[in-house]
Amino acid sequence: MTKPPEPQPATMYERLRFAIVSGDLRPNEPLIEEDLAAKFGTSRTPVREGLQRLSADGLLVRRKRGWSVREFSATEIRENYEVRAALEGLAARLAAERGSDDARRAVMACHERRLALRMPDATQRLSTNRDFHEAILTAARNDRLRHQIFLAGNFYLTRRVATLTNDKQYERAQIEHGVIAQAILDQDGTTADQAMRLHIMNAFQTWQVFGDQ
Repeated sequence: MTKPPEPQPATMYERLRFAIVSGDLRPNEPLIEEDLAAKFGTSRTPVREGLQRLSADGLLVRRKRGWSVREFSATEIRENYEVRAALEGLAARLAAERGSDDARRAVMACHERRLALRMPDATQRLSTNRDFHEAILTAARNDRLRHQIFLAGNFYLTRRVATLTNDKQYERAQIEHGVIAQAILDQDGTTADQAMRLHIMNAFQTWQVFGDQ
């Protein structure tokens, strides 16, 4: 059966942001409005507005002609992962403690769908990872927290990292997802929080091995 195409983010800002955090647009890569408009099949106006918002997010820097993707230092990336660990740990705790039965079961279902994949490729690893974390945010029921995690997601697992991650590291992430999902299902907020924090910081270790330095 042919895998259905992955849904695209709705706005040009979201599409550009996703291209950056997924690694499709690389650090220091120049971003020219007319080139991006052609790439995404749109006019220059939404591209320009999206780039301005991304600049306000701290993801872009000005060039003589247009913009470029900002290159972050290793220290900045470590600090960002530490912030993410705290925020996503809280999200896991809230999902466990006040998520509905259906929402908590949806987290486990995402994990089980990922387990069912046989030799997943980079695209599948990325999409199912996002689905899992998104299900936790839905269960947590805190829109402000969701927004802060969105802003902190400058260095999510990139396609390059997903491609190069070895089977042992992937299996470790699967085990960690299982611990988080079970804790949420059991309404054990403390374990869910701690397991998520460990998961995010282990993702940082993976970035240190395969990410851009």
